[in-house]
Amino acid sequence: MPTFRPRSLAGQLFAMQVVLIAAVVVGGAFFAYVSGSARAEETARRQVRAAAVAVADSPSVREAIRTPDPSALLQPYAERVRADTGIAFVTIMSPQRVRWTHPDPTRIGETFLGHTARALEGETFEETYTGTLGPSIRVVTPVRDGGRITGLVSAGITVERVSTRVREQLGALALAAAGALALGGLGTYVVNARLRRHTHGMNAAELSRMHDYHQAALHAVREGLLMLDGQRRLALINDAGRELLGLGPDAVGRKADALELPPSLTGALLASEPRVDEVHLTADRVIVLNSRPVVGGERRGTVVTLRDHTELQSLSGELDSERGFSQALRAQAHEAANRLHTVVSLIELGRAEEAVGFATAELELAQALTDQVVGAVAEPVLAALLLGKAAQAHERGVELVLAGDSRIDDGVLPDTLAQRDLVTVLGNLIDNATDAAVEDPGGPPGTAPPGTAPPGRRPRVTVTALAEAGELLLAVADNGPGVGREDADAVFRTGWSTHGAGRGLGLALVRQTVRRNGGSVELGRGPDGGAVFSVRLPIGDQDDHGDRRAGTAGRTGARA
Repeated sequence: MPTFRPRSLAGQLFAMQVVLIAAVVVGGAFFAYVSGSARAEETARRQVRAAAVAVADSPSVREAIRTPDPSALLQPYAERVRADTGIAFVTIMSPQRVRWTHPDPTRIGETFLGHTARALEGETFEETYTGTLGPSIRVVTPVRDGGRITGLVSAGITVERVSTRVREQLGALALAAAGALALGGLGTYVVNARLRRHTHGMNAAELSRMHDYHQAALHAVREGLLMLDGQRRLALINDAGRELLGLGPDAVGRKADALELPPSLTGALLASEPRVDEVHLTADRVIVLNSRPVVGGERRGTVVTLRDHTELQSLSGELDSERGFSQALRAQAHEAANRLHTVVSLIELGRAEEAVGFATAELELAQALTDQVVGAVAEPVLAALLLGKAAQAHERGVELVLAGDSRIDDGVLPDTLAQRDLVTVLGNLIDNATDAAVEDPGGPPGTAPPGTAPPGRRPRVTVTALAEAGELLLAVADNGPGVGREDADAVFRTGWSTHGAGRGLGLALVRQTVRRNGGSVELGRGPDGGAVFSVRLPIGDQDDHGDRRAGTAGRTGARA
């Protein structure tokens, strides 16, 4: 059994508008008919009054009444007046109601059918009365000769003739009403056909339900959702989108280039082509953007989705660090096994003293860096990071050096400075410095094979970690080819890299993390010609936690 589906909203409006237009047209036609009938009757009354008064005031009528046979003179005169005015009859009679004139000559001499008492008293009055010609609208007025009434005049028009005039007007009125109804119906159909296209044939309940679903989905989706119109104005944004972009309630209606977003993100919003999984940085977030234009015969706008990858990117960086640590440990284990085999072989060959010397030298070399890092950096996360990065750099033939004036006492760093942020900043700076240290300074950046260095140059990365005077300084220098002046501003942008596609996010994350913690990052040039990245983070006023070297902050940037 088919289910009943209400008419679409456009269909309901069409039916309602047609009924409304029909009611207005019919009501207007009825009003015009009623008012036309009243005007026709009023016109007839004025017409017969004017004719009756004119005949009664005529001197020739008074003179004819004085004659022995008034009908002989009055009958032709009355018929002439009747024909000229188009009324039904003009009857002139004696005060005793005896007719002297009549449209039907055979009725001359008969008694007038109607009231005359008020006219005999000198009054002109109107009435509707049924006489010999049928129902008529008539006026009766006295004929005065001097001071006395010598006769009466009655002029009238039949009700049938008035109705005929009204019917003639009604035909034209009906034609005009039909035209208005047809024109209104056609206009209503055109408007509702367009409305039907825009509402996709849905009825009011379906539109209301779709709006409720739309609002619920808009606020339930945890991804950011933006909709831009054809003029690149923000037409819609959900709660997650406001949070990701840091926009206020007044953002809707503003153009994309007026939202004060990072240039790369603004460019993506203004782009006319689709964007797929683009990574952008805001002040404190890593955002993945997808966009697609809305096209329907003409460009109508753009739909943009945003995903927050801040935590994922941070975890990915930590995972990369852990993977690097495990690779370094595996390499160290392999190297330790080789050294152990060497010691065992020397002992088997009876060269115990040489075996002891070899093992002691290797142990002192490995322990020296560990003692230096642990002694200078009491923060366990930074110490572990430096030791792991040193092992990684060693595998690539790069010497990682901790500057002698580095010192971070235990408990100096505040709880507000997240350990994850420290790993992001220092880990990315060391990775970039290690990559730069193995590049050929004589050629374009990135031209040397990975893990190699030009002959005659020992790749080196120098790290300074110093907490002093309410400030944490992390400086990383390399002796690579450095960064040209033309790239000094672009180096912190998302996507800038000397290693091809898929890179270029590390330094952008460093700047984002530093800014989020209220610090600053600067790019300089070291004495060896390489790049120096200096990060300064506020850590508040701290108590003195041991002997710190004075004036090392300025020397650190120059030494690195």
